[in-house]
Amino acid sequence: MKHFIRYLIVMAGLLSCSALYAEPPAGYDFLAYDEGLAQAKQDGRKVFVYFGRYGCGFCDKVNKESFSDASIQKLYSENYVLVYVNSEGSKRMTLPSGERITEMQLGERMNTLGTPVFYFLDADGKELLKIYGYQSVDRLKQMHNYIADAAYASGSFSEYRGKH
Repeated sequence: MKHFIRYLIVMAGLLSCSALYAEPPAGYDFLAYDEGLAQAKQDGRKVFVYFGRYGCGFCDKVNKESFSDASIQKLYSENYVLVYVNSEGSKRMTLPSGERITEMQLGERMNTLGTPVFYFLDADGKELLKIYGYQSVDRLKQMHNYIADAAYASGSFSEYRGKH
């Protein structure tokens, strides 16, 4: 009986630890932040960063309703280095500066005051667009078009949406 109780305690601990990891949407080749920035710099591509977390209802909604769309998967996979960050994660990474931080510390630095948060960065890691909250398929396409048209150089996303 003593061994069975110990087994239950260990299993409960393992389950609770695995439940804390937030999963990115299925079918995408998301990288860790540091790996994604290195890849983008090497390829000269822009970066799409998705901050999510376990238990985030809007993260689940955007994963199921928007990122499951085949046209979005193709559009984002072909045009960006994809990065996923668990905003409550303890995974350590090394920034291009050489500094070691956790996913949670990165989220704090980038002012992700909730989830989901979506960033578009240039190949050097400079922010081009930051959007909070659930995004529909149409909005994800608008965000891509704003980046693809380089409209960030001349105006805000709100202004762009008003014209398109």
